[in-house]
Amino acid sequence: MTRYIVRRLILGIVVVGIVSVIIFIVSRIGPDPALMIAPPGADEAEIKAIHERFGLNKPWPVQYYIFIKRALQGDFGESIYYGLPVSEIMWQRIPNTILLVGAAQLIALGIGVSAGVLAARRRGQWLDNLVRWFSLAGLSMPNFWIAMLLILIFSVTLRVLPTAGSGTIWHLLMPAFSLGWYFSAGYTRITYSSLFQVLNSEYIKMARIKGLSEFAVVGKHALKNALIPIVTLAGMNLVIMVSSAVAIETVFSWPGVGLLMYHGAIYRDFNIAQAVVLFISVSMVIMNLLVDILYAYIDPRIRYQ
Repeated sequence: MTRYIVRRLILGIVVVGIVSVIIFIVSRIGPDPALMIAPPGADEAEIKAIHERFGLNKPWPVQYYIFIKRALQGDFGESIYYGLPVSEIMWQRIPNTILLVGAAQLIALGIGVSAGVLAARRRGQWLDNLVRWFSLAGLSMPNFWIAMLLILIFSVTLRVLPTAGSGTIWHLLMPAFSLGWYFSAGYTRITYSSLFQVLNSEYIKMARIKGLSEFAVVGKHALKNALIPIVTLAGMNLVIMVSSAVAIETVFSWPGVGLLMYHGAIYRDFNIAQAVVLFISVSMVIMNLLVDILYAYIDPRIRYQ
């Protein structure tokens, strides 16, 4: 197990390194960021001063070396748009994104796993067909469209929930549901497929012959052995939700990393864009490793040699 973890960590470092090179190059392609923050009518001297302030006057290899050196120390430079250290802004926004993603994950798992279990136990019946339509609807509707629909219903028509901001659970409900809706459909399908296969296995038939209750058969024996694909999808979705939260945080003005990424792209703030992309990349590498380690504890038959 130790050798496997070390190999995965080395591979993860290589992946993050490649991502850092790609985002570094992409963030510097296009209009000069100095032109976007310079005052109207700025002369060449003022543009040159901005280049020197943010290190844009140096060759790209030198800029990349400085970027990596600082990033390893937790320093991502100064934000062009906010005028503050990027690391300071990131630490202010990360807890809000973790809260949003965590709530969305709980909603998605609660809806998806429950619907998948009910459909697997009622295969071929009306409930099974209803869950199939629910999955199709969930995968077909973009999360930002769900967000605007919820705003129309609960904020404009009923006036019971706030449209934007953060601070209370009422601010969290619509963004979390909008983000979790799409992923709940995926959990429904993977739970249904995995649990249906397990329910047809011989040891489940034997458990029923022994007279165990349906709750014990499904909850204690079948669902536990059907968890591996669900855990895999849940681990990947946690990181995917961070990138998917860009649209949701923008619609609801939720002060998280997604909204920060949007501002970085709109205002050509390459330091913010680089920091957010690296944060997502490192999170994905760590989550993949944790999911693989968790496999061995869920299913004792899995061992990494």
